[in-house]
Amino acid sequence: MSNRIEKDSMGSLDVPKDALYGPQTQRAINNFPVSGRTMPAAFIRALLLAKRSAAEANYLLELMPKDMCEAIVASVDDLLLDDRLMINFPVDIYQTGSGTSSNMNANEVLATLASRRLGREVSANDHVNFGQSSNDIIPTAIHVSASIQLQSGLLPALNYLAIAIERKAEEVHRHVKTGRTHLMDAMPVRMSQSLMGWATQIRQNIDFLQDMLPSVRSLAQGGTAVGTGINAHSDFPKLFCEKLSQTTGICFTVAENFFSHIGTQDIAVALSGNLKTVAVSVMKISNDLRWMNSGPLAGLGEIVLEPLQPGSSIMPGKVNPVIPESAAMVSAQVMGNDMAISIGGQSGSFELNVMLPMIADNLLRSIEMLTNVSRLLADKAISTFKVNEEQLNASLSRNPILVTALNPVIGYAKAAEIAKKAYAQSRPIIEVAIEETEMNREVLETLLDPMSLTRGGLGNT
Repeated sequence: MSNRIEKDSMGSLDVPKDALYGPQTQRAINNFPVSGRTMPAAFIRALLLAKRSAAEANYLLELMPKDMCEAIVASVDDLLLDDRLMINFPVDIYQTGSGTSSNMNANEVLATLASRRLGREVSANDHVNFGQSSNDIIPTAIHVSASIQLQSGLLPALNYLAIAIERKAEEVHRHVKTGRTHLMDAMPVRMSQSLMGWATQIRQNIDFLQDMLPSVRSLAQGGTAVGTGINAHSDFPKLFCEKLSQTTGICFTVAENFFSHIGTQDIAVALSGNLKTVAVSVMKISNDLRWMNSGPLAGLGEIVLEPLQPGSSIMPGKVNPVIPESAAMVSAQVMGNDMAISIGGQSGSFELNVMLPMIADNLLRSIEMLTNVSRLLADKAISTFKVNEEQLNASLSRNPILVTALNPVIGYAKAAEIAKKAYAQSRPIIEVAIEETEMNREVLETLLDPMSLTRGGLGNT
């Protein structure tokens, strides 16, 4: 590969001849061969949108010529439409903690494209980065990318999952199953009651995330290096947010305090905590599905998940709950990401947090994974599972815990005696109750009817 010689404040170095980026990006490539992973595409897109809005704001403030502004705006638009966008942004996630390398990467790429379009030099620092610092535009890009991904990705996906669960609950409402506490047989529940518990979890998570949106949509842009706004026009933050809001269709606002938005990542930490809660819910639903599907002969066998692929390389005919397993792994990873983000959030020393790229990467990857797996759970697990009614009824008929319904009539001690005898003799609870009490079968059938017991109440009232 042929190279060209580029110069920056530290001297000269070789840059690939056809690269749109310049020397500062190349130094980052040379300095950080760490993970082989670049910043998420969602983050880069948000960073480019921020550069676009900055140029528009500076033009309105008469700090940038119209033709230069138009050249930068057009360059951003072209990049965002390019399927090969990310080849221009090769900087490793684990770079300088302020994300300066990624900021300069964007500045250099846009300066190259705008210069070509304009026919004269557009400077990465003096023009594209005018009125900005890595210290405010990287936190801004974190918030912008998270806001976009929440609005267009995760929130619709969670709503899709909740609707799928609610529809399935209606479909299986007539089915009654053995409830379980401590993984032990408990009082019966409608299958729809179990599923609506899942749906409520997801609806609560949606509410938690929506409550966070105003904070996530507040931006550090305008604070520049340390929060004072040095080298940025006093009206720049407001105009920046207005232009960005127009472009994205999301209402972004100026941070109440630039120092908090630059020196901390508390909002990202809080958002990650809510993502962890989503992961906890997804893990619970996934585990319930796996248990209910277990078997088919030696497990619970209450449902049959859609068979999607052979389950074993050695055991013919085996089919595994692959979607719930995938969702559970995603949940575990999101919980791990949250821990990394929490540690990153502690790394705000005075006027700057120095783990911004890592926080951005983990936050966006958590959102992306939860978005994808929520739709998978909805389409390939929840909506498609079949109920094994025969197994449900067989388990209910042998469940001595049904004797709980007799407590108000015969007392706890007598009910426990009946339950123990039913367990020991592997007999239906109603048969033992007929022998041990003076109640007739008709009364007992009413009191012990599993469907009626799912409605709760005292003495089956």
